[in-house]
Amino acid sequence: MAAISEEGFEGTEESRSLGDHADDIPTLAEVESPGWARHTGTMAGLGFLTVARRLPRLIRQALAMAWQASPRDTVATVALSVLGGFFTAFGLLATTGVLTALFESGPTPDRIRAALPSLLLVGAAAAIRTALQAGAGWAQSRLGPQVLRISEERLFGLTSQVDLICFDDPQFHDALQRARQRGMQMADMVVQTAVDTLTGLVGIVAAAGVLGVLHPVLLPLLLLAVVPDAWAAIRSARMRYTTDLLLIPQRRRKWIIEELLADKDTAAEVRTFTMRGFLLRLFDRVARSEQRMMLDLARRQTLARIVGEALGGIGQGAVYVALGLLLAAGAVPLAVAGTAVLAIRSGQMSLANLMYATNRLYEQGLYFTDYLDFATQAEARTPARRIREAPGGFDRVTVEDVTFSYPASATPALRGVSIHIDRGEVVALVGENGSGKTTLAKILAALYDPDTGRVLWDGTDLAEVDPHRLRSRIAVIAQDHTRWPLTARHNITMGMEKGEDAVVQAAEVAGADQVIAELPHGYRTLLDRRFKDGQELSGGQWQRIAVARGFYRDAPLLICDEPTAALDARAEHALFERIRRHADGRTVLLITHRLASVRYADRIYVLDHGRVLEHGTHDQLMALDGLYAELYSLQARAYRTV
Repeated sequence: MAAISEEGFEGTEESRSLGDHADDIPTLAEVESPGWARHTGTMAGLGFLTVARRLPRLIRQALAMAWQASPRDTVATVALSVLGGFFTAFGLLATTGVLTALFESGPTPDRIRAALPSLLLVGAAAAIRTALQAGAGWAQSRLGPQVLRISEERLFGLTSQVDLICFDDPQFHDALQRARQRGMQMADMVVQTAVDTLTGLVGIVAAAGVLGVLHPVLLPLLLLAVVPDAWAAIRSARMRYTTDLLLIPQRRRKWIIEELLADKDTAAEVRTFTMRGFLLRLFDRVARSEQRMMLDLARRQTLARIVGEALGGIGQGAVYVALGLLLAAGAVPLAVAGTAVLAIRSGQMSLANLMYATNRLYEQGLYFTDYLDFATQAEARTPARRIREAPGGFDRVTVEDVTFSYPASATPALRGVSIHIDRGEVVALVGENGSGKTTLAKILAALYDPDTGRVLWDGTDLAEVDPHRLRSRIAVIAQDHTRWPLTARHNITMGMEKGEDAVVQAAEVAGADQVIAELPHGYRTLLDRRFKDGQELSGGQWQRIAVARGFYRDAPLLICDEPTAALDARAEHALFERIRRHADGRTVLLITHRLASVRYADRIYVLDHGRVLEHGTHDQLMALDGLYAELYSLQARAYRTV
C-alpha cells in the first residue's frame, strides 16, 4: 500500500491534527464485496470452451424474454441478422466474378465491361447487407427498452405481491437485492449480447461457407488467420475482467468515501468533527491504488496486443505463402485467391466480435440467472388466491392462541397469544422492547399470517379471506411511516379518493392542517427537497401527516403503533386527545411506551417475551402490582420532584 500523500492538505488544521495517525486509516482489504458481485470470481477460472458450452441455454432464455417483450422485433432482429450474413457471403462470391474478369487477358476497357455485371452484384449485395444490418440494429435497439420494461414490471409486481414476511427472510432479501441491483439491469443487455453473438456466428459461417465453396483447402487458412487475433482479444478481455475483479473492494470503498464527502446527511458531522483531511487522505490512498492497477492493466494489454499482432502477422504471412503455393500449383486461380483474402479478413472481424460477445454474454448471463431464479422463488411465495369476501366490519376481533416466528429466528416472537377487541373499544398493547407488540399488531393488520392459531372477525377466519380487501378495512398509523415523495394531499390520501372534504377533515383531526397551512402551495406542495419547489418537514410534522393518513381511511379498525414517537409533549397530549375523540364509536388498537397515554383504555394487554402476561384496566393492573405497575411507576417517578 502506498504511503498517504499530504500534498494539497499541508497547512490545514485537519492535516496537522491527523498527520500522525496515518496507520489508523482502514486498509482496502477490510471492504467486503457487495452481494451483487457474487459471480465476479466465476469468469476468472473459466476457459472459452467451457463458456461456449453453456451459451445455448443463455441464448434460449434471452430470446424467450425478447419474444415476450416483442415477437415482431425479435423475429426482425434475428431474421435480418441472418439475411445480412447471407448477403455478405453472396457479395464475397460475386467478388470472384469481378476479379476473374479483371485478371483476364485483353484490353482494359473490355475487362472492365466484363466485370460490370459481377460488380453490380457486389454493389447490390453491399447495399442490401447495409440495409439489413441497419434494420437489424433498429429492431435490436427497440427490443432493449421493451425487455427492460417487462423485466422491471415482473420484478416489482412480485415484490409488491409476496407475503410481507419474505422481507424478514435474509435469504429471500439477499436474492432480491441481487436480482434488483444487477440481474434486472442485465435483462436487456443479455438480449442485445445474445443477438451480437448470433451475428458474429453468422459472419463466421458466411466466411467459412465462401471459402468452402471456393476450395476446401482454404478453410484451414481461415483458422490460421483468426486464431492469433482471437487469442489476443480473449487475453486482453480476461486481463480487464481480472483487474475489475481485484478492484471491486477499492472501488466500493471509494464510493463510500465519495458519499461521506458529498452527502447531505454527513455534511454536518464532516465539519463538526473536522473529518475532511482524514477522508481526503483515505480517498487519495484508494484512488492511487486504483490508478496503479489501471496503469499496469494498460501495460499488460498493450503487450498482449503486440504479441497478438505479431502472431497475427506471422499467420497472415503463412496464409499468403499458402495461397502463393496454391497459385503456383494451379490449385486455385488468382481471382479465387483474392476472394479468399477478403473472406479471411471478414472472418477475422466476425470472430473478434464473437469472442467479445461470448464473454460478455456469459458474464451477464450469470446475473440474469439470478433475476430468473428470484422471479421463480417469488412466484412460489405469492399468497394463494382466497375467494371469500372480507367482512365489512365486526362486533368483536378475536385472536386465539396465536404463535408466530420470524424466518431464521430461534425463538418465537409470539407464543400462544389470545386477546379480543370489541367494536368501539380502545385497547392498548404495552410491554418492553421485543415483547411482541408490533408483531401482534401486524398480524391484526393482516400483514403476517400466524404460524398457528386464528384471527377472527366475529365468526370469519381471516386466513380464508382476501387480504388485500381486508386491509382496505384497516387503518394503520405506524411509527416507522414512509415519507412519500408525493404532494401533501397524496401523502394523506395514499391513492384513495374520498373527496376534498375528507382530506381536510383528516388533516384537522390529526393537527396536520397547521403544517399544511405553512406550506407554499398547501396540499399541492411536494414533500421532497430533491425535486424543484419541494419542501422538507420535521419529524414531528411528518408524524402528523402520517396520523392524518390513518384517520383519512376511516376504517372499522384503527391501529396506532407508537403514533407520538416524534412529537413533543404538548403535541403528544393533543394527539391522544384527538385519538380519543376520533375513537368515539370506532375501534382503536394502541401500541405505545408512554403508559400515561393508556390510562383511559378500555383494556390493556401487557406482553412479555411473546406472551400475554397481564390484562385489564389501568386500575386493575396497578392493583395487581405486576409488570405493568412496575413500568408505570418507573415512568411516573421520572416526573416526580424530590
